Amino acid sequence: METLSSIKLAVEKTNGSRAEKEEVRKSSEVKFLTKVFNFATEKHFELNNITAELLALVRRSGIQDGILNVSSLHTTMALFINEYQNALLDDIKSFLEKLVGQTDANHHQCNHTAVSEKGYKHNCAHCSDCDRQNTDAHLGATVLGHNLCLQIANGQLILGQWQSIILAELDGPRKRTLITQIIGS
Repeated sequence: METLSSIKLAVEKTNGSRAEKEEVRKSSEVKFLTKVFNFATEKHFELNNITAELLALVRRSGIQDGILNVSSLHTTMALFINEYQNALLDDIKSFLEKLVGQTDANHHQCNHTAVSEKGYKHNCAHCSDCDRQNTDAHLGATVLGHNLCLQIANGQLILGQWQSIILAELDGPRKRTLITQIIGS
């Protein structure tokens, strides 16, 4: 689904300051473009560079100045910005494995208040109704984040020289949805 709509803004001049005059000039019309991406991931853990798709979306929108908001609609799929380089991607995977660990439902202490070193309550059949045993994916997505907000200037998405927008599948393979919205003029 891709929609493009516009609304006119009425901007009141309270005084003649330069900042307000610039704002009035740039805020005469605001456009919104919403695009939903539906796709299937192939692996349990994968890192995908989605920068090219988002750059193309910004170009198609015709919006010159504004913001791009990108959101994962899943609690086990994350978004982040970093360099998309194979050795670094391997390091990111290793970092997440060390940080959140491999989950093991058999090592959880079922006293409903304590969690052992190697187990999580979310993976315990007695404590949770989740049968996927995917606490590590939830925690990894919590650390990485589910949403990005990026600036658009002069029709270009603003990214640093080595920055890429990376989608992290942490509990695949699954059908996934990503929603984007561009707001600007």
